[in-house]
Amino acid sequence: MDVDTLTGLLDGTRARGAFLLRTVVEPPFALRIQDEAPLTLVTVIRGTAQVIRESAVELKPGDVAVIRGPEPYTVADAPGTPWQTIIHPGQVCTTVDGVPREQLGVRSWGDRVDGGTEMLTGTYQLRSEVSRRLLGVLPAMVVQPAAATDRTLVGLLVTEMAGTAPGQELVLDRLLDLLLVSVLRAWLASPSAGSRQHAPHDPVVGPALRLLHTAPEEQWTVAALAAKAGVSRSALARRFTDLVGEPPMAYLTGWRLALAADLLREPDATIGAVARRVGYGSAFALSAAFKRERGQSPQEYRRETAAGQEKHFTTYDPSVVLLGQA
Repeated sequence: MDVDTLTGLLDGTRARGAFLLRTVVEPPFALRIQDEAPLTLVTVIRGTAQVIRESAVELKPGDVAVIRGPEPYTVADAPGTPWQTIIHPGQVCTTVDGVPREQLGVRSWGDRVDGGTEMLTGTYQLRSEVSRRLLGVLPAMVVQPAAATDRTLVGLLVTEMAGTAPGQELVLDRLLDLLLVSVLRAWLASPSAGSRQHAPHDPVVGPALRLLHTAPEEQWTVAALAAKAGVSRSALARRFTDLVGEPPMAYLTGWRLALAADLLREPDATIGAVARRVGYGSAFALSAAFKRERGQSPQEYRRETAAGQEKHFTTYDPSVVLLGQA
């Protein structure tokens, strides 16, 4: 896997049947979003909207917000507007009294087609442990102003969301990914991203990170990494900890276990094979590390993950989901 931060962040974060919605509302409006989604993208087409968590951030036409979950938040015309609509897990949309809300048309919901505020929302459901680990570097919300947004992508999303042609879902997924990439790429290049995001480009830490990411199965030590980077052991340990936020071997352990967790989702992968691919000498060694760090054995994790996936796919019914791909 490429150590580039954006590539890593999106490697398992590609949309696969992402929920996409065009919302048209007339102020005053307030939508309480408590769907527990890990990642949501919102852009305003016309009018304005406030995204409210601990404070309110105004979105104007063309602005794009990337919101990290699963904590709830509100989208409203103003901070004081009472909630009228609740978005629940599974993207079920109801009034505050629990009455299902009706759609306006294909992938559209709202008060009326000519409402004063129009927004597009794309919701990712991430199941990759690697994605979740890397997603943790994001702040609660990243906002890209209209002047920096690729309006062509937004325009294509608007057009495609109204269609029902074969392959429509795949096209929408890729357009949503491109819009997300454009926002995160700009954020990663900005000073607000912090020193951790610049670690891959550091002349000392960058080479060490590339080695850990591309060859986690190797029996790395700080001394071996330092030799590859051309610096002393103490210099690498100090700079790595300063930029990444944890020592090299602690980072390697977390990375290996995240990879192992993803590999354990593959039904035919044995624990012994997974252990060898991520740098543990035996199934026992991986099991001990996995349980120490995560509080459950690989077998327990695999059973729990399989049960969760079965529940997700057996309870999802497009005919009753009002916020998403109808």
